[in-house]
Amino acid sequence: MRAMTTALASVLVTSAPLWAETYAADVWADNWFEMRVNGEQVAEDSVSITTERSFNAESFSFEAEKPFVIGLVAKDFKENDTGLEYIGTRRQQMGDGGVILQIRNAAGETVVVSDDTWQCQVIHTAPLDKSCEDESDPVAGEGACGFEASDEPDGWDLADYDASDWAQATIYTAQDVDPKFGYDDITWNADAKFIWGPDLEQSNTVLCRLTVD
Repeated sequence: MRAMTTALASVLVTSAPLWAETYAADVWADNWFEMRVNGEQVAEDSVSITTERSFNAESFSFEAEKPFVIGLVAKDFKENDTGLEYIGTRRQQMGDGGVILQIRNAAGETVVVSDDTWQCQVIHTAPLDKSCEDESDPVAGEGACGFEASDEPDGWDLADYDASDWAQATIYTAQDVDPKFGYDDITWNADAKFIWGPDLEQSNTVLCRLTVD
């Protein structure tokens, strides 16, 4: 599920703190993301996750006062809780995800990149057995097509949330993710890495957070 456009993300305009700085961000996601700062949305992928081949990059700005917490919601497309896409067609398969981002300050200096300093929690994993993608009639929760799903934890994107039991983000190469449509339009900092949950195919919804001091 991907699209061929690079679009400007929608930015939520809020009253800025007295000592807020302006930041510029670039995000490329397969398939969809939302970014929050201290629990407030600052950007959302402008291409619906249900759009076929929804690869795209977003560039946007926001204001924040240090320290602040970035909360990133990243989702790969799935038709249902089997975690599969193109169900019932020759293309039936598990999708694969991946997200990369960078943030620069007003001076143009890169101050945040996606890497293994981020902490991530997977809240939708499916299928639990990868052989589900070969089922002729895959049914969520049955046989190989089991899944694990949970709601977003309350306050996970706020400063006082205890994320000490969250895992570090898993790093992937560009070859692993195979980014298209929008990725090459951005000049990425060499330290910016693709991050996701522990499995590109089975981790379908991933929450990642980082405190910027």
